[in-house]
Amino acid sequence: MSNTSHHDARIAKMTFASVYPHYLTKIEKKGRTKEELNRVIEWLTGYDENNLKEIIDKEVTFESFFKDAKLNPNAKFIKGIICGYRVEEIENPLTQQVRYLDKLVDELAKGRKMEKILLIA
Repeated sequence: MSNTSHHDARIAKMTFASVYPHYLTKIEKKGRTKEELNRVIEWLTGYDENNLKEIIDKEVTFESFFKDAKLNPNAKFIKGIICGYRVEEIENPLTQQVRYLDKLVDELAKGRKMEKILLIA
């Protein structure tokens, strides 16, 4: 399945604030916490809870969100399928980074241990 430029552009213009509540709902339904969600986001991007609040308040787009992030060097080891796409094969760097985040949230919702999610093991 290949990405289209329309799909990539749509993802770039989405705000983190519009997606974060969905992430939170997804993981809380599975018994995980907001703190755990924020921990995986911080691991991937370097943004702590205060940064996330500011990003949400300012309605920052994913394009700006990842442009200013300090992406974890181990992010390149995130593998698997998310939203019908194999994460490691996504060609657009921004779309791949957003899907990295989606994959981490999915793993959290599946009940995986934090050490496994964060590739610390």
